[in-house]
Amino acid sequence: MAVEMSVEEFEAEVDRALDVVPDELARLVTNCVVLVEPEPPAGESSLFGLYEGIPLTERDSSYGGTLPDRILIFRGPILRHCRTIEEVHEEIYITVVHEIAHHFGIDDDRLHELGYA
Repeated sequence: MAVEMSVEEFEAEVDRALDVVPDELARLVTNCVVLVEPEPPAGESSLFGLYEGIPLTERDSSYGGTLPDRILIFRGPILRHCRTIEEVHEEIYITVVHEIAHHFGIDDDRLHELGYA
């Protein structure tokens, strides 16, 4: 049974997850927005989050004048996957950290080693 949570409650939980990110890391996130989307792209129905952009490790002196990177958190798959509100909170936090890590250039293999994949 999927957990039910309003869009507003889900967005507030994403905000809380962002608030938990240590300040020394949060300050390093540049030109990046975090958005909640109802569903992932077609064919990716189990995807909880997605980072779209140029990781900090790939930016050089020519970087500039670009649209912000985007971290997308997908509400539908997370709510369908989780069985309790507590699981939703945990999964949102893990997904937010996972996608921020991609912004820093950390790949899925390393995230798996750290327990965020």
